[in-house]
Amino acid sequence: MERTIVKNKHMERIIVKNRRWARIRRNRYIYLMMSAGIIYFFLFKFLPIWGLLLSFQDYSPFKGFFGSNWVGFKHFSNLFQSEHFYIMGRNTFVISIFNLVFYFPVPIVLALMLNEVRHEFFKKINQSIVYLPHFLSWVILVSLTFFVFSSDIGIINKWIVASGNEPVLFLSEPKFFWILLTLQNIWKDAGWGTIIFLAAIAGVDPARYEAAVIDGASRWRQIWHITLPAIRPTIIILLILRFGNMADVGFEQVLLMMNPLVNSVADVFDTYSYTQGIVGGKISVGVAVGMFKGFIGLIMIVAANYIVKRLGYEGIY
Repeated sequence: MERTIVKNKHMERIIVKNRRWARIRRNRYIYLMMSAGIIYFFLFKFLPIWGLLLSFQDYSPFKGFFGSNWVGFKHFSNLFQSEHFYIMGRNTFVISIFNLVFYFPVPIVLALMLNEVRHEFFKKINQSIVYLPHFLSWVILVSLTFFVFSSDIGIINKWIVASGNEPVLFLSEPKFFWILLTLQNIWKDAGWGTIIFLAAIAGVDPARYEAAVIDGASRWRQIWHITLPAIRPTIIILLILRFGNMADVGFEQVLLMMNPLVNSVADVFDTYSYTQGIVGGKISVGVAVGMFKGFIGLIMIVAANYIVKRLGYEGIY
């Protein structure tokens, strides 16, 4: 009897194993497509995690990891006591708030507008136009910003001077810096951000719109009562992820836009990590700043997910 039970269990394991391999063979092309992303995340996201240990050392490339002295939380303590910490924190989170308030809704509105276009050729042309800026590097985009807003060759200032007024120092006045960064983000990535929302809108059951038309609902009513509620889960998930990136404001963009006249509003954690870790050779300080950013991101994403679930919506976990 026991031998029969053991034999049956062995047969069940073989059947389960065969089914698993059959499923893998059936979906082999899907796994092949996934492999590139898996390899990327393994090489550039998981393997470098051990490098966070450098934040607890006075790391020296000449001594190596095992030869460098361990200093505990010294770099974190110095960071929190630094006179630049408040300035960096303020600039980082104000820029993030600007992006959250002014940039985040733009892809949603743009996706709703594109979805209302009925002429397919015209719709595709518009989609291509709004997608294109995403593929421009920040070097090109900042150069275009200089060409438009600079005080001497800028197009806008040429119009201002031609009208008899003094030129406006858009790139040298701290009060314009955060606004320019936000406008750059909107122009560069708003179109690309519509892809996810358009995909979510495409999943809405057409029968719901047909029923609304029969009931006499206008296009605005259909958008407000059908489209927006249908894509609400997508909006919430992306909003939570946005909160997780509150401490990440785009290093390359800020670095290229910085100049001595706007450093007071431009210096963020990313630029401080670069100047200390790469330019100054204090690699452990740069790693400590990056680790602190990651910790802040973790807190923000957990808090945002908790608030969303308390409001009755489904979070990301």
